[in-house]
Amino acid sequence: MVTKRALIVDDSKSARAFLSRILTKYEIEVDTTESAEQAIEYLAGERPDVIFMDHLMPGMDGFQAVQIIKNNPRTATIPIMMYTSQEGELYVGQARALGAIGVLPKQIQPADVSKVLYQLKLIPDRRTDEQRAFDAVMPSDKDAPTPAPARASAPASAAAAIPAFAADEPTIAGPSATAAELRAIVDAIVREHVAASRRSITAHFDDHAARLIQDVRGAVQEALPDPAQLAAPRAAAPRPWGWVAAAVALLAAAAIGAFWWREIGAGRALAAQLVTARAQTAALETKVATLEAAEAARADEIASGVLAARTLADEGILARALVPYGEIPLANDRLVVVRDALDKLAAGGFRGAVDVTTYPGRFCLIGNATEGWSLAPDDTPVGRCDLIGNPAFDGTRPAQRESLAFANLVAERRRESSGAIDVRIVTGDADDTAIAYPAIAGDLTAADWNRAGHANNRVELRARPAP
Repeated sequence: MVTKRALIVDDSKSARAFLSRILTKYEIEVDTTESAEQAIEYLAGERPDVIFMDHLMPGMDGFQAVQIIKNNPRTATIPIMMYTSQEGELYVGQARALGAIGVLPKQIQPADVSKVLYQLKLIPDRRTDEQRAFDAVMPSDKDAPTPAPARASAPASAAAAIPAFAADEPTIAGPSATAAELRAIVDAIVREHVAASRRSITAHFDDHAARLIQDVRGAVQEALPDPAQLAAPRAAAPRPWGWVAAAVALLAAAAIGAFWWREIGAGRALAAQLVTARAQTAALETKVATLEAAEAARADEIASGVLAARTLADEGILARALVPYGEIPLANDRLVVVRDALDKLAAGGFRGAVDVTTYPGRFCLIGNATEGWSLAPDDTPVGRCDLIGNPAFDGTRPAQRESLAFANLVAERRRESSGAIDVRIVTGDADDTAIAYPAIAGDLTAADWNRAGHANNRVELRARPAP
């Protein structure tokens, strides 16, 4: 068997030792470095199967190291897992945007590590013997419908996120899960549920059969004459043995009929459970299809240039990107726009200031300041909007409109250009619009107004060469 190797990059000796002990239990060889610089030197001659990267370290931090590793074709395909005390959805999104596959906390459990290793195929299939035995028995069972076989093996992390069918509503593991993986998980759960139901029904039938045999045996023994009476001379009056035998047979037939009636009822209950499970599976597949369609629509939107940079030389704008309502302006797709623009300026030898201006769009909103604001439904008349504005933007400082990844990008470009390119965050005027808002009229809807709000909720870059 080929030995797998992991690299742990952390300035904490105790953190390196703790994670090393967990990985060693899975027969994975572990190498460690105390800094990101040592890790880069290590990767010049070695290629581990996975890297666990700390974030805050002396010198180069974890995000900078991830960028360097992913920009090197030789090391770009090595999976990197952030191993840090940093947390929160914003941090996880920044880590994944730079190329990391996820984030593990410092207070990690061995089960969390095993899920990551299994997902990366660094450890073998962890199904139990009971599951394998059940899979072997299922093809020969002809009494109940057999669920369709799984089309793909689902990751262990996704399997842990799907509850049993006793839940009121199936849970989707996450946007990263594919329909095939979710369908495989649901099929496995259905098989386990059917196996448990059959074991319960079989035990129930066996118990009733044993009781029935005991009842019939007792009735027969009571109907038979005493051996002492058989030895004595027969009385003059004949005993009605035929009627006794008929009564015993009738009792046995009634008991057997009741037994089979219960069996039919149990079979119907099992069939109803299978129908419910299939309905839940169909609902889950519908949700997965909806998510896939939404992702495809967003990909088309990005490809068409709605969220990408556009050259607007006649307006003196270097690049422009739109900001969905409620998102941090200088994050996500906007980072790509700023990074490309700065790279082009650096390649052309530009020296001077780059103004990154954030403009707030005005939206038709419903809600209140206490419970929060949200976009009004598309068919809402503009006259019925609770607020026309942008509370997610108003009152925030420029520093609150940039993400950690954006701050790291700006610092990196300043360092690489030795201060020749100075990036500045500027707050734009809401009245300075990219397109005009429609005139308010009786038939104007929230969809028409918010379409202009989205176009005006933007980030623009302007280059000002040094004199």
